[in-house]
Amino acid sequence: MKILVTGGAGFIGSHVVDTLKGKGYRVVVLDNLSTGRKQNISTEVPFYNTDIKQPSLESIFKAEKPDIVIHQAAQVSVKKSVENPMLDCEENVLATINILKCCRRYHVRKVIFASSAAVYGIPQSLPIEENHALRPISFYGLSKRTSEEYIQLFHRHYGLNYSILRYSNVYGERQNLHGEAGVVTLFLNNIASQKGLTIYGDGTQTRDFINVKDVAQANVLAVDNGDNQIFNISSNISTTINDLKNELMKHRGEETPILYKEPRPGDIEHSCLSNKKAIAQLSWFPQYTLSRGLEELVKMM
Repeated sequence: MKILVTGGAGFIGSHVVDTLKGKGYRVVVLDNLSTGRKQNISTEVPFYNTDIKQPSLESIFKAEKPDIVIHQAAQVSVKKSVENPMLDCEENVLATINILKCCRRYHVRKVIFASSAAVYGIPQSLPIEENHALRPISFYGLSKRTSEEYIQLFHRHYGLNYSILRYSNVYGERQNLHGEAGVVTLFLNNIASQKGLTIYGDGTQTRDFINVKDVAQANVLAVDNGDNQIFNISSNISTTINDLKNELMKHRGEETPILYKEPRPGDIEHSCLSNKKAIAQLSWFPQYTLSRGLEELVKMM
């Protein structure tokens, strides 16, 4: 079976590629290297440096004829989406439509889509289940929600199967310093360089942190499971930003100055996603506790 991974040289995508290769799948990577790095993937993996919005995407599908597409490529910065909604729409919605068109034309069996907890907006209850109302408060969240709806309509009208994976806050090796999802790497980098930490609010706000290797495993399991379903991929554990800070300093073995600032407008105070559906239907379960994941990350620095 051949699997094409968009964004396969990026933070999450490269781990998906590694896991797929470890399971014996044939893998092809597409990435424009705007945030990804070619050294994140093996030289043995066929690689196309391409923009998935462009019509030339079709020639790659024609040549490679993938059975499955795992669509990780995206503009992931909430801040950038607010500053430039048009760019966010082009990179996330229009690019996804181009992928779906090629999937339909070249008879791809299934598309696995990387979505986000941002589609939910401010939670009405915790932990958030997949049937929670979708009320995104950022253009990034809106672009992910819109992409989900296109995917579901492509299934309804054209029979293209899908699995949609809504990630909580992903952390781990190869993560860059940009975007809210990079808070772990940002904190760790600032502790190591003795720059101090800035926390917006009093630090009691919570997030649901999931290790990138667990996310990669969920994508691989979705190849043969969970057709035409939506899954939260999360730890199902709320962690305060203060607890995250303390855990990082414990593993680093050093203290660092903390600057607390006023909460930023639009920030969600609490977020935690239920992972019960993924456990039941994908036979997936997160293997990394936050403590174990942070310990491994610190050792790599």
